[in-house]
Amino acid sequence: MAADQDGPDADVATGLDMLLTDGALGPLRRMLPAAAGLRWAASLAARPVTLTRRGVGLGVELAKIGAGVSEVGPHPKDKRYTDPAWTDNPLLRRLVQAHIAAGGTATDLVEDAELDWADHERVQFAVGNIVDALAPSNTLLNPLAWKAARDTRGASVVRGVRRLVNDLSTAPRVPSMVEPDAFTVGTDVAATPGAVVLRTPVFELIQYLPQTDRVREVPLLVVPPTINKYYVADLAPGRSIVENLVRAGQQVFLMSWRNPTAEHAGWNLDTYGRAILEAMDACETITRRPRTALMAFCSGGMITSMLLGHLAATGAQERVASVTFAVTVLDQEKAGTTGALLDPETARAAVAASQRQGYLDGRTLAEVFAWLRPNDLIWSYWVNNYLTGRAPKAFDILFWNADTTRMTAGLHRDFIDIAMSNALVTPGAATMLGTPVDLSKVDRDTYVIAGIADHLCAWQSCYRTTQLLGGTSRFVLSTSGHIASMVNPPGNPKASFRVATDTPADAEAWLAAADTEKGSWWPDHAAWLAARSGPECDAPAELGGRGMPAIVPAPGDYILET
Repeated sequence: MAADQDGPDADVATGLDMLLTDGALGPLRRMLPAAAGLRWAASLAARPVTLTRRGVGLGVELAKIGAGVSEVGPHPKDKRYTDPAWTDNPLLRRLVQAHIAAGGTATDLVEDAELDWADHERVQFAVGNIVDALAPSNTLLNPLAWKAARDTRGASVVRGVRRLVNDLSTAPRVPSMVEPDAFTVGTDVAATPGAVVLRTPVFELIQYLPQTDRVREVPLLVVPPTINKYYVADLAPGRSIVENLVRAGQQVFLMSWRNPTAEHAGWNLDTYGRAILEAMDACETITRRPRTALMAFCSGGMITSMLLGHLAATGAQERVASVTFAVTVLDQEKAGTTGALLDPETARAAVAASQRQGYLDGRTLAEVFAWLRPNDLIWSYWVNNYLTGRAPKAFDILFWNADTTRMTAGLHRDFIDIAMSNALVTPGAATMLGTPVDLSKVDRDTYVIAGIADHLCAWQSCYRTTQLLGGTSRFVLSTSGHIASMVNPPGNPKASFRVATDTPADAEAWLAAADTEKGSWWPDHAAWLAARSGPECDAPAELGGRGMPAIVPAPGDYILET
């Protein structure tokens, strides 16, 4: 999982498993869609009238641009061209117009070719990246670069070159989005008080210190993603959902996954599913309650759903009080571009690559992710870091995003296998701990949260979770993207979410019936969770207990492993 920012590309959704595939094979694979590109060219060659019409149309528009009478211009929200010089300077204005006109024609030609869905996604991505890369704002003609050089008497140029060399010398080879010392783990981020009460070779279990005199009897176990570190759920004071839930009277536990190395290559879905069971055992032991509520994020949600299928099959799902899925896709059918780009040959190559190394390198994942939204995550920092020689702003989400982890080869293989067969939608097609998984047998109440601008997990794909599970679901759609939809504390005047009473089969039908609520969804979720977490009891006097003492203070040791 990776960070997001609202921007022009915010409506582009990709798939988690496509990210995992490119993480093994590299982002260049998608930028050179060889076979799809040839089919695109062949399709256009068979449409000479269309090709001619597009060429003539572009030529006419370029003539208007040269004469200064073209009405082509950037979108009002396009941050690349906010400097007045782009409009006032005749040369710069014409360069921008020509780029927009040419890019629009290239995009139109992708649509004109009437490719099948998979080829369309491949070619569209490649063309979009080329158009974005050729933007005049990415060149030394950018007026921001002139001003910075003038104001610093050339020092910005030296700093920019130095930053460029440093970024290209180590992975991920993309512009730095945050300085490595911008935050301190345990102080500025992952700072909610607590202690590690269980450590296994796979994870540490953190119990958070209650901040109310009375707490709900049923504990909440947070299952973070297996990509990046856990503190997306405990980002920063005032921006931490863990902190928010603790202050709402929940007894909160959280799993901190170990950062695996090549020696852990064999860890697979069963390994991580068993780890969640061990964490549930510990929660029940410490709180002396027979049930646990679960809250799972992204890839952690996929593992959790499979464990729920196992518990349902073994008659043990009564151990689960409720489940929250945050930005989790279980139905992979056309989940963004996953289906288009994850063919059997590519999947085998991706799995083989991670098996050779023993893991999937998180730094490569960060590079792949950045190229999913190049204007926001590549070229804006290219301008800031290199053309103007400035340090990127300190932003906690981007710091978390850069704090990468590895994924074991076994888990990577299993995720790819599930995506290839879309196994979770077919009863018995996947197994967990030796038990066939049938999500329709899971009858727990679920709270499903998605982001309408999510570029990794399309909200419609997240919505389909409500149809796969057998229990009652409450679906909430945040106005934000992948990470911003989760890091959504109360108090933001721009925040809102949509919610409806029912969850019909069609996502668009749900959207049409949904009401818009102002503010964060966190209070709505806290109230929903409290109603399913039993009565209140006195807060525990100390962390741990019943043979499970506190080991080290939060955030623990595993989070500090690099």
